[in-house]
Amino acid sequence: QLQLVESGGGLVQPGGSLRLSCAASGFTLAYYHIGWFRQAPGKEREGVSCISAGSISTNYANSVKGRFTISRDNAKNTVYLQMNSLKPEDTAIYYCTTTSPCGRRWWSEGSWGQGTQVTVSS
Repeated sequence: QLQLVESGGGLVQPGGSLRLSCAASGFTLAYYHIGWFRQAPGKEREGVSCISAGSISTNYANSVKGRFTISRDNAKNTVYLQMNSLKPEDTAIYYCTTTSPCGRRWWSEGSWGQGTQVTVSS
C-alpha cells in the first residue's frame, strides 16, 4: 500500500515561511506524480501544486504561484512544498498524494493521509 506522511506544518505570521514534507514508505516516490492539496474550514479540498515523475514538470494553483515551490529529493524519498510570503488565506490542512500526470489540470489518484495543519495568523 502506498503510504505518504505529511509534516512541517505549524503556526506562522503573515509573510512568513514554512516547508512541508511528504515522505513515502513502501515505494519509490520518484516514479510517481505527486501533488499537494489543501482544505480550509468550510471549503472543498483544492489542488495547490504538483510535480511529475522525474521532476519534468511542475504546476501551481494561481493563488500560490510565485510564492510556493514544489520539489523532490529522491535520495530521501520525499517531496517538499516551500511556502513563502504566507497569507492568512493559506490557512488549511495540507495533504499530499499521488496524482494524474502533472499538466495544466491534475487530480488526486491516491488515498488521503492525516495531513499537516498550516495556520497563518498574527
